[in-house]
Amino acid sequence: MKLLSTILTTFVAVEHVFILILEMFLWKTEFGMKTFQLTPETAEITAKLAKNQGLYNGFLAAGLFWALFFIKNETQKFQTILFFLVCIVIAGIYGSATAKFSILFSQGLPAFIALVLHLIVAKQK
Repeated sequence: MKLLSTILTTFVAVEHVFILILEMFLWKTEFGMKTFQLTPETAEITAKLAKNQGLYNGFLAAGLFWALFFIKNETQKFQTILFFLVCIVIAGIYGSATAKFSILFSQGLPAFIALVLHLIVAKQK
């Protein structure tokens, strides 16, 4: 169960690196506009906002990677992973309510499942 929790949490971190790349570097490309259903005009107007969003997604990914691979103290590792997964779940809920409903499933659900597994693993100790 611990391995599954680690794998899913790593997946969530990698997903947020991918989102960072999309929002910071690919926003105005054909792929970025298709992904976010943007017109070239809208992509141009919102590009600076997207870069900011991308940076925040990068911080979420960095926090998870830091906790997973660099924090040695198990209590600190648990609490840090818990914090970042909760942040992502809340961001997924908020994003689904304010931007695009599918965010709940594409970002919120994987983080929620990772969070539940993380809590189950902690209970088993």
